[in-house]
Amino acid sequence: MSRCFGTVGFQYVDDDLNSAAGQLSTWLQTLRLSSLVVLIDEYDAPLTSCLNQHELFNAVRGQLSEFYAVLKSHDRALRFVFITGITKFNKMRIFSELNNLSDISLAPRFGSLLGYTHEEVQTYFGPYIAKSAEVLSIGQNELLDLLAAHYDGFCFEESGTKKVFAPWSLLNFFAQPDRGFKDYWFESGGRPAVLMEYLKSHTIKEPEEYARDKTISLSALTGSSDVETLSDIGLLTQAGYLTIKSVEFGNTVFLDYPNLEVKRAMAQLYTERLLDGKVAGQVGAGPIVKVLCEESAESVFHILNRLFLAIDYQRYPVRDEASLRAYVQVYFAGAGLDVKVEHHNAHGRSDLEVNAGNRHWIFEFKVVQGNKGETEKLSEAVEQIKQRHYGDQQYSKEVKKVALVFSVEARQFVKWQEV
Repeated sequence: MSRCFGTVGFQYVDDDLNSAAGQLSTWLQTLRLSSLVVLIDEYDAPLTSCLNQHELFNAVRGQLSEFYAVLKSHDRALRFVFITGITKFNKMRIFSELNNLSDISLAPRFGSLLGYTHEEVQTYFGPYIAKSAEVLSIGQNELLDLLAAHYDGFCFEESGTKKVFAPWSLLNFFAQPDRGFKDYWFESGGRPAVLMEYLKSHTIKEPEEYARDKTISLSALTGSSDVETLSDIGLLTQAGYLTIKSVEFGNTVFLDYPNLEVKRAMAQLYTERLLDGKVAGQVGAGPIVKVLCEESAESVFHILNRLFLAIDYQRYPVRDEASLRAYVQVYFAGAGLDVKVEHHNAHGRSDLEVNAGNRHWIFEFKVVQGNKGETEKLSEAVEQIKQRHYGDQQYSKEVKKVALVFSVEARQFVKWQEV
């Protein structure tokens, strides 16, 4: 404190009479009417850093409450106060003294405050759009569509109508368009401390949840939480992994991933949790894109088995075909691939399809519970691919059709065949 605020008289001391709050109060008394602007970014950071230490959490909350109480007692000096954060902790426990705050979190009027709208991108980044389109040898309209797919889609207001681009990702793209549509969000803001601390004592839902529709009540999303009542869906929304797609029936908020960048980040988060904090590359399953682009169906069989054998046994996700398909989807999506699950044609729906380079892969999965029936299940999968004409549509890519049989008991694929 003496280093940062010594120029205005603050000192670091360790006694109640000269505490930081006391010094702040004394200093505020010297200020003129409406002369101070207070900007607080990530107000919740001191709390989220000790989310799993209840005694310390309550002590920190007490210190924050004291700080805000001092601001309130000298509000004559305050011209403007603006506070941001990820988690909306119980207002009455932290801001009980500073009770004249207006919560604008989901107000439609401020829906475009935290990102660039599509119109703003076109208006203010025209030269960058032209340059990037030239670098990538595509048209400007195509570029805008790709930018929207990768970095747009965040919604911060309760009507669900205003969508914005993530500024960090967009600016990084414009700085180096020759690198293509890289993912910037996950490492910059996609691992907020509150989420990482939360995951130390909680688990995100099973991989099947990755592709399912998600909803939350508007009242739950707008209300305050406490440590014991944090909602995983609410927290993922506040952290940016999920965003508002629409609000229907008055109070039901439909949520989804805002864009491809965040969808891949969420898949990476699922994979890391299942691998006990490791990434796919650390368990010998990193080059899945290269394998799908260049190697054989047998290579895919082996790299998938390396992945499944590395899963933490306490979080083992595979119980049936749905959970098997979901984990493979999460693994592929986390590697940056655009995965389609239960892709329909006129005769049925394939389990999983994915494009990789000049190839289009179609997978049909079967599961056996014991060590019998593996050959029969493989034949069933092969016949299903043939009879339902999976992959018989006109594709400009090389089509690879693979039947795979997974043993729940062995926790790995035991049979495969390319069709």
